Amino acid sequence: MKLSKPSSSKTNWQSPLRRAQLLSVSFLLVLSFGGGFVGGWAAIHFRNGNLNTNSQKQVISSESSLISQIAKDVGPSVVSVNVTGASSRTSIFGQSSGTQKSAGTGFIVSSDGVIVTNRHVVPAGTTSVGIVLSDGTHLDDVAVLGRTGSSDPLDVAFLKVKDAKGKTFKPVKLGDSGKMQVGDKVVAIGNALGQFQNTVTSGIISGYGRDVEAGDVAGSTTEQLQDLFQTDAAINEGNSGGPLVNINGEVIGMNTAVAGNAQNIGFAIPVNDLSGLIKSVLATGKLERPYLGVHYISITDDYATAKNLPVKRGAFISTTSNSVISGSPAADAGLEPGDIITKVNNTNIDENNSLSTLLGRYPVGQKVSLTIVRDSKTQTVSATLGAAPQV
Repeated sequence: MKLSKPSSSKTNWQSPLRRAQLLSVSFLLVLSFGGGFVGGWAAIHFRNGNLNTNSQKQVISSESSLISQIAKDVGPSVVSVNVTGASSRTSIFGQSSGTQKSAGTGFIVSSDGVIVTNRHVVPAGTTSVGIVLSDGTHLDDVAVLGRTGSSDPLDVAFLKVKDAKGKTFKPVKLGDSGKMQVGDKVVAIGNALGQFQNTVTSGIISGYGRDVEAGDVAGSTTEQLQDLFQTDAAINEGNSGGPLVNINGEVIGMNTAVAGNAQNIGFAIPVNDLSGLIKSVLATGKLERPYLGVHYISITDDYATAKNLPVKRGAFISTTSNSVISGSPAADAGLEPGDIITKVNNTNIDENNSLSTLLGRYPVGQKVSLTIVRDSKTQTVSATLGAAPQV
């Protein structure tokens, strides 16, 4: 199955928007929760085994009004991100260079113009960044405060508007992604196809805890993305970095990837995985991500059964040779492939608290206690969190 990073790009050699393809997605089976926004309404209006037509119309009308209000409330906090970067290509005539333009989405998290987006929206090699506000205002003096490294499973970058031209910024409201359940209603807002600013789509949370391995068409780059929401809200090229919003108008995720050869399978980073980093950037003005240095898989009931694991929740360090990064805090702490991290400072890793979320609560340099299971035996190790490498 192919995935696409939902950002759009074009070069000076071709005018159509070019689709960036992502390869090989790993789907993990997850627990399913009942309920959901529309389902709840349907139950209320269900009478004697039949859904009353008038009640059904009321549901549709009420839902439309709700989505419209969410768009009005959150829309002013969503920006289109326009990026220019260096590019090169090889042909029968040799190597040539040029510029590449791409477009994505971001959302405002501070009144002084700090914006969150995806790392792949403003990759290494970016030469200039501009944004377009919801009212059409173009702001071209925008700096990249920092981005996570290419090997970091958290695909995030921070921007800062340097010259606001007298405009004021409305920050989004951050929600609690740990409270979301499968079936809950969500709304996605983004710069669809890099052309249609603040496009609004709606759907539900279809799953959580999804781990995705992604790469470009040539297979020259890959990304390991972890603990993602799956949603059927339409996410298109250009939506990368845009907010996924709950029915209260709170951001609970950041749209990141989409399955290119499937129907309405998109992925978003839970906002709880970002909130600690957002607080840190707003306090210090720079990106310093707490870093352990492991590649892991979030354990669900089905995964635990399939792999015959001794626990049903935790972070399973994959058994590949590079799953514990050499020279990292994890390596220094003695973690090994096949270990299962079950707690961080006595807080359980579960469907509401991923390893990334829990580590994100602590600053760089903090020593944390990790409860691990190795060979079915529980033990505790200490690790001093480092600063994740950036590119």
